[in-house]
Amino acid sequence: MKYTHAFSALVIALIFLCSLVANGQVTVIKAGKLVDPASGTVSINQIIIIEAGKIKAVGANLEIPPSATVIDLSKSSVLPGLFDCHTHMLMTTDKRRDAGSYYVTTLRTTDGLRIVQGVANTRSMLESGFTTIRDVGNAGNYGDIDLRRGIRQGLIPGPTMISAGRIIAPYGGQFQLLSNRRDLGEPEYLYADTRDEMVKAIREVIHFGATVIKIIVDDQRYMYSTDDIKFIVAEAKKSGLKVAAHAQTNAGVRNAVEAGVASIEHGYEMTDELLELAKKNNVTLVSTDFSEIGYNWIGESAELQAERIDRLKRAYKVGVTLAFGTDVFFHTADQTRGTMAISFIEPYIKAGIPPKVILQAMTSNAAQLLGVEKERGAIKTGMAADIIATPDNPLDNISTLKQVGFVMKDGKVFKSAK
Repeated sequence: MKYTHAFSALVIALIFLCSLVANGQVTVIKAGKLVDPASGTVSINQIIIIEAGKIKAVGANLEIPPSATVIDLSKSSVLPGLFDCHTHMLMTTDKRRDAGSYYVTTLRTTDGLRIVQGVANTRSMLESGFTTIRDVGNAGNYGDIDLRRGIRQGLIPGPTMISAGRIIAPYGGQFQLLSNRRDLGEPEYLYADTRDEMVKAIREVIHFGATVIKIIVDDQRYMYSTDDIKFIVAEAKKSGLKVAAHAQTNAGVRNAVEAGVASIEHGYEMTDELLELAKKNNVTLVSTDFSEIGYNWIGESAELQAERIDRLKRAYKVGVTLAFGTDVFFHTADQTRGTMAISFIEPYIKAGIPPKVILQAMTSNAAQLLGVEKERGAIKTGMAADIIATPDNPLDNISTLKQVGFVMKDGKVFKSAK
């Protein structure tokens, strides 16, 4: 028995030492151009030292530890991983089957299949350079929470996820229910019309793991009032969560902005006056403007596209904070969820928004909105090593983001440069 105990102790010690070695493994990236989106500057020939998933040091002429794994990106532009602040990883609409209605999809696709789709979607998002995403619901019965857990446990590859769980909404949510099938909107939505129902809904989604509160403001003839939304914002804040508000009409946007939500999702009809109010109240606009791929899929008119581009131009001119979000919820045969998502930089380009501002919307602004600015969204000492590389400098050519050739997430290489 003494030998057995001694052997067991030796095994435990060896496992512990191996763990220390693994956690202490050092990786070094040689960056030809290091892009800082927040300042819009580029540093040449930088060394990034990474240990235990974190950035230990950044600078020129740093001494490279002799045992380090060296990744040579000296011919590339290196920058922080990208953010998508409005995703639906467990929503994949089949246009042929569902006639373009994602409402039908939520009723006809099983939770199990939606999880499988989510696994494929998060993997493709990471492959395209998105290292952090915010999933704002339409995920069945808290499927997005389970997907996030699977990623965190290392069971599947994917970005860091901020997850909403079920969406809180006035009666009916975004559905037109049938009087003899009043359950059709569940479990996508939690209906909350009274203050007691709002408290209960917020506590439920937090209990099951939500890290952001998503509300629907105005998809019915009735909508949440400013006081309703203020109450929701205050209740969510008690647990340290922010509120993302789906609002498409000017009346809905006004109520949400005056109530102090963290972000307006969509805001397609926003006037200059409402954009100014959003800026004044520090409300971020996640504009979800579709690329050509998206407009072709949903069949929207050129006139509508022009209106959306104009709103984006005006938002930039006013100076409202922009955070990148796509709202992709559909499938095409020749695109992954990730390649579709990155194509949504096209409206920003058409709106004449400078590359620096687009990059900030996809990194530093997004990190601030999601509350992870102390951990992610920049290549600085102490930050998580979420790093991507592109052939060109995105401050000169923003379209190079469609050619991400290297992806590192939390210090682990997911996609190697060719």
